[in-house]
Amino acid sequence: MIWLLIVAMGVVVFINRYAFLEPRLPLRLSANARQFLGFAVPGMLTAICGPIIFLPERELDLSLLNPYLLGALAAVVLMLWTRRVLLSMLLSLAIFFLLRSLLA
Repeated sequence: MIWLLIVAMGVVVFINRYAFLEPRLPLRLSANARQFLGFAVPGMLTAICGPIIFLPERELDLSLLNPYLLGALAAVVLMLWTRRVLLSMLLSLAIFFLLRSLLA
């Protein structure tokens, strides 16, 4: 039953992706739909990262001793400063691991 569910969900995801990526299909999104879908990725990242950053021990932690919060702030500052995704990611990961080892 589990394998059937996994395969069925794989087929659903494939059909969903194929419908928008195949150029021969007459399916086109309007400008409003494309603009609306532009908010999907930031919303999804916020839903994933928010609890990790602000609730590391399953309770709200906004202190300056929270390495997750400090690492996220470092990532934002580095991205605004360097405008390079890979460099910002690597430096912020290094900062996070350094802070985690120092503050733990």
